[in-house]
Amino acid sequence: MKTMNAFKARALTTSAFAMGLAAVSLTGGLAYAGDGETAARAHIDAIAKGDVNGILASYGDGAVLHWVGGPLDGTHHGDGLSTVWSQFTKAQGVLKAEVGGLREEANPAGTTVSANVVFQGQKTLPVYYVMLFRGGKLVDEVWQISPNMTAY
Repeated sequence: MKTMNAFKARALTTSAFAMGLAAVSLTGGLAYAGDGETAARAHIDAIAKGDVNGILASYGDGAVLHWVGGPLDGTHHGDGLSTVWSQFTKAQGVLKAEVGGLREEANPAGTTVSANVVFQGQKTLPVYYVMLFRGGKLVDEVWQISPNMTAY
């Protein structure tokens, strides 16, 4: 009986390991901590610089931006992404971005990054920002204007 339990335990361990290898193989590799943070910071940098082409280069196919609050409030996708970021950068100019409270959660399916970002320029714009990356590209984001943000 003891031998049978050891055999079952070894078989389960081997099966779990094989399934893990299959998952890695199917997804093209594991998501590594830091990849999402790097991509998020590059996207935020492009926004601060007013670099619309750089902003748009971050996006994957079918990307969606949920802008919550302010004059650009709404859901933007497709050509609407270029329109909204062109309007924003034209109105705001070059900004300084301070990022705090950044948090990254990753698994083989994707990486979610959230942060408190304060953009400073002509106006101070506190934003709670959530970005979802799949395959290294930004596919969904929430830009929440957060006037009551007390810390970043």
